[in-house]
Amino acid sequence: MDAKIGQFFESVGSFFSGGDQIPWADADVIAGCEREVKEATDTGTQERVTECLMRLSWALVHSHQTEDVQRGIAMLEASLGKTTAAPFDDREKIYLLAVGYYRSGDYSKSRQLVDRCIEMQADWRQALALKKTIEDKIKKDGVIGIGITASAVGAVGLIAGGIVAALARKK
Repeated sequence: MDAKIGQFFESVGSFFSGGDQIPWADADVIAGCEREVKEATDTGTQERVTECLMRLSWALVHSHQTEDVQRGIAMLEASLGKTTAAPFDDREKIYLLAVGYYRSGDYSKSRQLVDRCIEMQADWRQALALKKTIEDKIKKDGVIGIGITASAVGAVGLIAGGIVAALARKK
């Protein structure tokens, strides 16, 4: 019984905190990836540069900073379809784009992209988990929106009732 109560409070807490299971990257990780890209560009092969750019894109779309997320999205969109990459690489880029759009709050675009990933590989657990996270976020935002609307309607009704009561007393 205690476990069920604990699970209930944990689910309520995660509902209001918006906790998802997508990892975050901090400024140090991004800086390290940027150094790798510079070093690979100066001394490495094109394959090494591409690997480092993918790591940097991953770090950017997983950042707490909106500017970093937008930069990661721009990098990924620019690289999609340009190279003769394997379908696996495009799938990874589309997945990272979905993460980026999720982080930036564009849930419908994120869901479209993650659906493309699932079309490419139906049993891809990361994509399936991201899709569930997106759908949960959309439901949560809908419930909060309904709550705000109901509160506003209730407040308007309360004010209107107060005005009617005040007018009735004057007569």
